[in-house]
Amino acid sequence: MTSATATHQSISPDTQKALEFSRTYKEEQLKEVVEFLRIPSVSTLPDRAVDVAAAAKWLALQMDRSGLENVQVIQTKGHPLVYGDWLHAGPDSPTVLVYGHYDVQPPDPLDLWNSPPFKPSIHDDYIYARGASDDKGQLYVHIKSVESYLKSAGRLPVNVKFIIEGEEEIGGKSLEAFVPENTQLLAADTVVVSDTHIAGRDQPSIVYALRGMCYVFLDVAGPARDLHSGSYGGAINNPLNALGHIIARLKDEEGHILIPGFYEQVRILTREERHLIAKSGHDESAWLADTGAPKAWGEPEFTLLERIGARPTLDVNGLIGGYTDSGAKTILPSKAHAKISMRLVPDQDPGDIFAKFQDYVRSCAPDTVKVECTYFHGAQPCIIDRKLPEMQAAAMAYERVFGKQPIYMREGGSIPVISLFQQYLGLQTVLMGFGLADDHIHSPNERMYLPNFYRGIETVIHYLDILGSSADATLSGEDR
Repeated sequence: MTSATATHQSISPDTQKALEFSRTYKEEQLKEVVEFLRIPSVSTLPDRAVDVAAAAKWLALQMDRSGLENVQVIQTKGHPLVYGDWLHAGPDSPTVLVYGHYDVQPPDPLDLWNSPPFKPSIHDDYIYARGASDDKGQLYVHIKSVESYLKSAGRLPVNVKFIIEGEEEIGGKSLEAFVPENTQLLAADTVVVSDTHIAGRDQPSIVYALRGMCYVFLDVAGPARDLHSGSYGGAINNPLNALGHIIARLKDEEGHILIPGFYEQVRILTREERHLIAKSGHDESAWLADTGAPKAWGEPEFTLLERIGARPTLDVNGLIGGYTDSGAKTILPSKAHAKISMRLVPDQDPGDIFAKFQDYVRSCAPDTVKVECTYFHGAQPCIIDRKLPEMQAAAMAYERVFGKQPIYMREGGSIPVISLFQQYLGLQTVLMGFGLADDHIHSPNERMYLPNFYRGIETVIHYLDILGSSADATLSGEDR
């Protein structure tokens, strides 16, 4: 292949056909995404299991209609996986494994949505619905890219495999069990995932690092039953009060985590990487306005972007306990609970962090309550070589469509399956996102910018073309 700077190399006739097909059928693409987003596939809620299964079935049907082969819904102990492939490009052509997830976060709080979360609405070039950006809209980009090739040219420039899960939002246990037992089925040369955002509407970016996760449930138990706060207050330690004291000892007021040994394995940012992070052109005032927070906060030794993508965190995600309905009820609750997540960076390990967390919490807890820590789920942090040929191919594809070279960025979120693919399949992942930082993922009014949904389809078309043309050559080019 020619140098990565040669983004205007000749485009194959098949790729031209695929691009023309994609542009012709935009209306149909949008109708299908709307239909997909209507399915309330909330994986964490047991009463939505039927809807999650319906989303898997719907997705498999669309994959089959796109021209993919061997499409199947794979039952698991949890929610189904969906698989499909097209393997006729030849043994000398690379095989691309496409990963995504069709499950979504709960839509709560419903009263903060401007339109129902599972009745997609379109305003000012955005489609609003739960899952619009995370990850149904971005996942569907790949299905429509493959369809554009197969229904116009009748073939793809590379071999492709799809593995799509319905449990990413709850830790991905079923896929975690599936991958080690199905390495041959999933064997490929590279993985591509669209579940991240780019720097701006017209500024593409490639995420080269993700934080990991250690998610913990903390139980504090006191008396055997709720007690009258007048009769027992001052003589029985209130579990909610005890929980508050424990939480207060986890971090200082500037955001430094106080768990002994928590930072031991944190990889130090090099000067080069700090410079790379700073190059993103991040608009801090616009970012802050979007959050609605009065002021940014965090470790003062690090910039805002470094805190978001390159530093570990500890956050209380939810508190449970006591009386929360209207009016007053003067009790000492018998139990209190906290859901706590810790985002991790290379080279931290979720198991090691949980052990440190548990030891520290036990040392902080008074003997007037009982404390129990439960490890819910975790994910390894990952960092990807920016000079990988597949990363350079992605950069070329973005530049063809957006007309700008992409920026390289770290992302604060976690995608658990990436370390899984690296461990069991020996594959690096290209994080080829098309969302935006203000898509409100996991929040009310989630949305996706529709022009970048369509540009995403074209970018993936070019990406497959570039990978296919590199089958007998070496991609080269300097890190941008």
